[in-house]
Amino acid sequence: MKQRINEVEIWDQFRGGDQQAFTTLYQHFIQPLFTYSMGITNDRDLIKDCLHDLFVELWKNHATLGPTTSVKYYLMASIKRKLIRQLETNLRNQSHHLNFTRDFVEDLPSKESLVIKSEEDLQLGHQLRACLHVLSKRQRQAIHLKYFENLDTEQISQSMCINPQSVYNLIFGALRTMKDQMTQKHIIA
Repeated sequence: MKQRINEVEIWDQFRGGDQQAFTTLYQHFIQPLFTYSMGITNDRDLIKDCLHDLFVELWKNHATLGPTTSVKYYLMASIKRKLIRQLETNLRNQSHHLNFTRDFVEDLPSKESLVIKSEEDLQLGHQLRACLHVLSKRQRQAIHLKYFENLDTEQISQSMCINPQSVYNLIFGALRTMKDQMTQKHIIA
């Protein structure tokens, strides 16, 4: 059986920085606080973590703690607040995680939409190739260097042995022709 202590006197000694008083408080109250906490949650690991945090914070702030007439109720209220705060945080985090997962899964395309997208991309590729065949050889070369080789205007003008303005004119003309071709194909289709 646990021996009775004068908890108020030991509390005051602890607040004064007495490590032995702190140890006595810990040893006297840790099991009752654990038992009390089991009435709040069954998560033993959470309880142990919160009790550890509580006693670490108590020691860290011992000089600024006020007097109390019941150490037991002070500690019970403290552990209850700490557990509830942690449970609410865990619930918010779990809710956030579920929302994120739900939103992420909803944003994933279905197999059908992937097939449709693939077919649309394939059709667009065919249309672009058909449009490229309508262009002149020089326009195709300029488009290829610009969009497939990622060359800038100066590099294209050097490669094609033409001035930069001619590069702009070739590319602009090619894009206009391709746009017209694509517009006609959509009207027909």
